Amino acid sequence: MTAAASTQKRVWVRVWFGEHVIADYTAVPDLADRYASAMGRRFAGLKVTSDPVPLAPAEPES
Repeated sequence: MTAAASTQKRVWVRVWFGEHVIADYTAVPDLADRYASAMGRRFAGLKVTSDPVPLAPAEPES
């Protein structure tokens, strides 16, 4: 993985059936938006959420 790819913001899209996640996808914002739109059409009655992926904390230097 390149440095640019590892620092690029990512979005976490999930499709919910009640309190259960039935689909889970992480991608760059443009692809995540397309996926969320497609899942919203496919599962019209279910909740689709799109949240930023939290950045992992930096490892302490020894």
